[in-house]
Amino acid sequence: MEVERAVDRFLRHVAVERGLSDNTLAAYRRDLARYGDHLAASGRGAIEDVTTADVHAFLLRIREEDGAAASSAARMLSSVRGLHRFLAEDGVVPDDPAHEVTPPKLPMRLPKAIGIDEMARLLAATEGDDPVRVRDRALLEVLYATGTRVSEAVGLDVDDWAHVPDGAEGAGSMVRVLGKGGKQRLVPVGSYAREAVEAYLTRVRPVFAVRGTATPALFLGPRGARLSRQGAWLVIQAAAERAGLAAHVSPHTFRHSFATHLLTGGADVRVVQELLGHSSVATTQLYTLVTADALRDVYTTAHPRAR
Repeated sequence: MEVERAVDRFLRHVAVERGLSDNTLAAYRRDLARYGDHLAASGRGAIEDVTTADVHAFLLRIREEDGAAASSAARMLSSVRGLHRFLAEDGVVPDDPAHEVTPPKLPMRLPKAIGIDEMARLLAATEGDDPVRVRDRALLEVLYATGTRVSEAVGLDVDDWAHVPDGAEGAGSMVRVLGKGGKQRLVPVGSYAREAVEAYLTRVRPVFAVRGTATPALFLGPRGARLSRQGAWLVIQAAAERAGLAAHVSPHTFRHSFATHLLTGGADVRVVQELLGHSSVATTQLYTLVTADALRDVYTTAHPRAR
């Protein structure tokens, strides 16, 4: 089978069977077009003729000749491996030549959190009686109280907030979050977030809701539609600027700070893993490195014989 036909077959498969987003499909298409060019330059017209050496050569080329970052090279190799795995499983080729090719090791990036005092300043920057400010305060309090991703927060419905599991006291004691892969989790909510959301639900959401079509969304824009991820990002940036923290605050800062502050306060890493919705504790353990750095800094500063 020609390489181009094989790629088209794979792309149709991931589009229909896996239901990938348009952006993800576009990324696959770009990566595999680049891979196809490499194979053509190497004289490989048929997908059956591709060898493990060809895949290694592609990885070497994009890293050394094209100067691709490790993360970009890893993504492109993932696309290539997906292609060959599919073709082997579908019986188009007898084996998978990309199976043994490993991606470049990615540098470990520690999560960036802000301090408790800085978080307090950020939340205080949303104070006010203006309806949008009331909504913004509720959103930011929820982000910090629950550690949800921004996409999860704007995806909340009113029923998710009012969810009361067995044994819990009062609406809003826990929020039901729909995470990656459609997995649901329950996250406790503190009093500050509960009060902020109740104020928003009572005074603001009904006013916003009548301006648009009926929607179950918890967080609405002034025109009555569900608040978008971009809208939430703008809310965060505006609050960060008012608090003087704009240079190093992003939507994920709330999630990172939630986890870091919990672990610093003595929370078990397995509990934090459950709250964040991480499938692997190894991901959550990155935050323990952050808190270890903080402990080391305090020790170095405070102990008379540390330096």
